[in-house]
Amino acid sequence: METTEKNNIKNLTKILLAIGISLATIFIIFKLTETELTWKVISALDKKFLAVALLFHIAFWAFWALRLQYLSLNLGKRISFSYALQATISSSFLAAITPSSAGGEPLRAKMLSDAGMSYGEATATVLAERLLDAIFFITALPFMVILSGFKVRFGVYAGVIFTITFIGFLVLMYMIFKDQENIDKITSKISFIFRFWKKDVGSRVYDVVKKELLFFRSALIDLAKIPKLRILVLLILTSLTWIFEFCVPSALLLAMKSHPYWIESIASQLFLIILSLIPLTPGASGIAETGMLYFYSYFVNSAYMGTLVGLWRIITYHTNLVVGLLVNIKVFGYRYIQ
Repeated sequence: METTEKNNIKNLTKILLAIGISLATIFIIFKLTETELTWKVISALDKKFLAVALLFHIAFWAFWALRLQYLSLNLGKRISFSYALQATISSSFLAAITPSSAGGEPLRAKMLSDAGMSYGEATATVLAERLLDAIFFITALPFMVILSGFKVRFGVYAGVIFTITFIGFLVLMYMIFKDQENIDKITSKISFIFRFWKKDVGSRVYDVVKKELLFFRSALIDLAKIPKLRILVLLILTSLTWIFEFCVPSALLLAMKSHPYWIESIASQLFLIILSLIPLTPGASGIAETGMLYFYSYFVNSAYMGTLVGLWRIITYHTNLVVGLLVNIKVFGYRYIQ
């Protein structure tokens, strides 16, 4: 009981910290922009396009859930769309209170294992999601930058770092996939690190990691057996998932009766999603807002920036916090939060 109370206090602290950093950053952005004109823009918002922006984010959840359901099906584990949607929204809450914006994977993996998958299969499914995301980002990033003529040096550097990291990830996946003996080598190196702390812990880590990597390798082999047409479906679902999310700022600009800058906005969002993976603050609070101010200031009038950043974070971040928390409480009764 005492542990549960401590966990609840810890989670509440994380939520308050995440919201505090986000709101403080937005407040600073309001101060740096033309505040008086910004408030005039707020009062004149087109509610129709504001609703469209919210619907875009809901579509992001829905297509992510569809992809999760389809991936699970291809691994031989059928889950319902409603369960996939609950897993998606619940994990978005965890991602909002953990460092970076990609902190929801452990919860999705746990929920998939509760649905009947082994931990290795569940981990492979979640990693396959990120693999599909990375393929989309790396493919779309240069295309959108060239198409928009939007050149930001820092954004290009972030893209290069992301690409190098992704290549390293692919090399590791290839080693595991190519030869089962590589699993022993990888596991030995991981357990060797833990032996410095405690010898018996290192031995337990070796057994657990090896077992899960074997499951993971088996799941990767299953994923590799997916017919090309189904892989194409997964890539289409991935593209639609992120395109809907990346269109939220453009819908907000339309709500403010401004030019939507569709191409420039999507290019900027690609840079922002890479930046938000940096594990510094809960849900990338502060990083996302500052990054958006930096990238969008190249093509959006400063009078709109405070409102744009504030509304964007409310829809894509604070909504995740509120709805994700409600789903965790109402559907799962605190089980996954604790």
